Amino acid sequence: MSTPIVQVRRLPHHEGLPLPARQTAGSAGYDVCSAEPDFLLAPMERRALRTGLALAIPLGYEAQVRPRSGLALKHGLTLPNTPATIDADYRGELMIAVINLGTTPVQVTRGMRVAQLVFQRVEHVELVEVAQLPESARGAGGFGSTGT
Repeated sequence: MSTPIVQVRRLPHHEGLPLPARQTAGSAGYDVCSAEPDFLLAPMERRALRTGLALAIPLGYEAQVRPRSGLALKHGLTLPNTPATIDADYRGELMIAVINLGTTPVQVTRGMRVAQLVFQRVEHVELVEVAQLPESARGAGGFGSTGT
């Protein structure tokens, strides 16, 4: 099986920045950096960050945008919609929604690795409307129904 290819287009404001990259051979995610000028993100403030990149993801795949654990733990910088999905047919600029859940402002600098991209296969299914669903051992048990 061949390795899927994701085409990457650098937009003008990405100049001088690295392409997303895995930091170790065992890394699942490709770190992506901010192409924004430096700014301070106040506690509980949200912002969409430009990356200066556009992607062509192969059909049958998605890119999931996930937080970087060190930023989340040390500074409270995370993603409000994690994991975010970038669809295979989207060709616009990759934007990263960030939020500061910490108690102090976070300095976000141009070139700072702010999130990671994980590429996943997506299975397409056919939805079929039915009058009744088949029984299962769990049934309709939802939040908290399996204990703590």
